[in-house]
Amino acid sequence: MLLVCALIAVVDGDTVECDGQSVRLLGDGIPNELGFDTPETYRPACQQELELGRAASARMTELVSQAVGIEDTGQRDRYGRILGSLILSDGRTAGSILLDEGHAVVWEPGYRASWCN
Repeated sequence: MLLVCALIAVVDGDTVECDGQSVRLLGDGIPNELGFDTPETYRPACQQELELGRAASARMTELVSQAVGIEDTGQRDRYGRILGSLILSDGRTAGSILLDEGHAVVWEPGYRASWCN
């Protein structure tokens, strides 16, 4: 189902809010099996992660301006967030662009983030 949002607010590079509802973005992934991850801006492990996270968030902010809606998978993550994909006007997902541009990495079960050198 496509959620059309009056307001999409960027939380960080892989999470947005659609009219106040938190959405964990998957890109072209499958809920709980495949998605993408961006560096943290909230409680990052190091300064490098914070800077990378800010860059990913800034790029997501640019992409939100091209959004037509959020494809809701009907599933939620362990925090109760909607699992979905931000669909852009050209049909691509914001996640696929972040991956292509190096702002994100592929997430799958067992993945552990490592943004600090």
